[in-house]
Amino acid sequence: MSRTNWTEANIPDQTGKTVFITGANSGIGFEAARALAEHGARVLLGCRNMTKANAAVERIRATAPHADLVVVPLDLADLASVHAAAKTVNAEPRLDVLINNAGVMALPKSTTVDGFEMQFGTNHLAHFALTGLLLDRLNATPNARVVSVSSQGHRMGRINFDDLDAERRYHRWLRYGMTKVSNLFFIYELQRRLETSGSTTIAVACHPGGSNTELARDAGKLMKLAQPVADKVMQSAAMGALPTMRAATDPAVKGGEYYGPDGFGEQRGYPVKVHSNAYSHRRDVAVRLWLESEQLTDVSYLDEDDAENS
Repeated sequence: MSRTNWTEANIPDQTGKTVFITGANSGIGFEAARALAEHGARVLLGCRNMTKANAAVERIRATAPHADLVVVPLDLADLASVHAAAKTVNAEPRLDVLINNAGVMALPKSTTVDGFEMQFGTNHLAHFALTGLLLDRLNATPNARVVSVSSQGHRMGRINFDDLDAERRYHRWLRYGMTKVSNLFFIYELQRRLETSGSTTIAVACHPGGSNTELARDAGKLMKLAQPVADKVMQSAAMGALPTMRAATDPAVKGGEYYGPDGFGEQRGYPVKVHSNAYSHRRDVAVRLWLESEQLTDVSYLDEDDAENS
């Protein structure tokens, strides 16, 4: 039996909906912003570089002249900036979808403004804080969604709670894997808590497979040497963004699901429901990471006891 591939044409009409996308000026984030704007959504582009953000807006308006676009300054390496961006977004009358897309990969060791190791601080902690700060607005919007972009790199990730700041040991790729499995722990635990609270908001994860984006720009000399080959074998950013688009818009999507490409090794292809590794489903690790993240970011969510008694 043949299967219909899910493409941008399957995105339902987004008129009247508001979407906030982090890292929306390039790669997966840009393609998602473009497609959702073309389908009628009001798209808030969370970006650090205003020059690139404004250029992205112009590129989207080239294909969607009447697109409703707003640039929201956002530096995920600075929690003060995260709070400021959340304040801007919370002024919106509704928030239907939050797409936690932005990230860094395999950087040389460095730290955020707040002193967190850069990959962990940017890829996980900043999005954890941002989602918590926007959760009331999401919950006030019927059937809202939180979508976080993970990676096949999650399969090499383990959380070392004794060295969250990577002061003892730093391996750039293992650290990247740790942040990507953190994205999954976050979504799975958030979904459990949303269900307990009776919210209509759902949490969904996705990954782009092997997609040709700027993510690897700081990933070391080996990645730069391999880039010409990668350009030929990797799928486009537009294809890589399809799992994000599906997670964000498909009416059939359920909370706690994970979407990625349907090809060999989930590296290429059209978006389908996929499965993360067994480690990413360990509830004990998820809960501990949640509590650590609340303490580190000073952003607290409705906890399960409160939800059950509400």
